[in-house]
Amino acid sequence: MGIGQDRAGENPQVQWVEGVPVAQAFDDPYFSLNDGLAETEHVFLAGNDLPARLIPGFHVAELGFGTGLNALALARLAQGMPGDGRIKMTSFEAFPMEPADMARALAAFDGLADLPASLLDGWPARQIAIGRLDLTVIVGDARETLRAWDGQADAWFLDGFSPAKNPELWGADLMAEVARHTRPGGTFATYTAAGHVRRALSEAGFDVTRAPGFGRKRHMSRGNLR
Repeated sequence: MGIGQDRAGENPQVQWVEGVPVAQAFDDPYFSLNDGLAETEHVFLAGNDLPARLIPGFHVAELGFGTGLNALALARLAQGMPGDGRIKMTSFEAFPMEPADMARALAAFDGLADLPASLLDGWPARQIAIGRLDLTVIVGDARETLRAWDGQADAWFLDGFSPAKNPELWGADLMAEVARHTRPGGTFATYTAAGHVRRALSEAGFDVTRAPGFGRKRHMSRGNLR
C-alpha cells in the first residue's frame, strides 16, 4: 500500500519487516508482504481496466505515492502502448520517502528493469520522466492539495494506508474531490472494500462494485463515474 497523508503532522517513519517498509505512524506496510508488484497489477492496473484503456495523453491520479511502485508499474505498462505518445500521472503525497528507503524498497522488484533508476535519479524532484510516463508528485495534505488542483484524471489509484488507521485519506469530502477531478466515464480502483469508503465514493458519483481482492484480501473496490 502506498503512503497516506498526515495525522496531526505526524511523519510516518519507516521500519522494515521481512524486507518490506512499514510506516510506524500507521503500523501499515507500503505494499503487500507477499508480492507488492503483483498487488499493484491486480488492484490498480487491472482494477482500472489497464492496459486496454491506455492511450497517449491518458492521465492517472493517485492518493499516496509511497515507494513509487504504482508509478513504475504504470510506466512499464506504457512501454507497450502503440505509437510514441506519452501518458501522465499526478500523485498526492504528504510525506515523500527518503531516497535511501525508496531505493531499498524498489530493489526487490527485478521485473521493472531500469525504470526504478529513472525515478531514483530524479528523486526528490517533483516532476520526473520515467520511460513514457510524465510523473508529477504534489506534496502536502491531499485534503488541501487536491482541492487546489486544476487537473482531471481518467483513472484513480486510491492507495492510502488502511482506512482504519488513516481515516483522513478516505473521508466523504475527499472522495467528493476525487470525483470532481475525474473526467466523465473515469474510473477508480482501491484495495479496500470498507463499507464507509464505498458509500462515500457512491455518494460522490461513482458506480461502485466489489471485486476479488489480492492475496489474502477477499475483496477490493472499483468503479466508474456516473
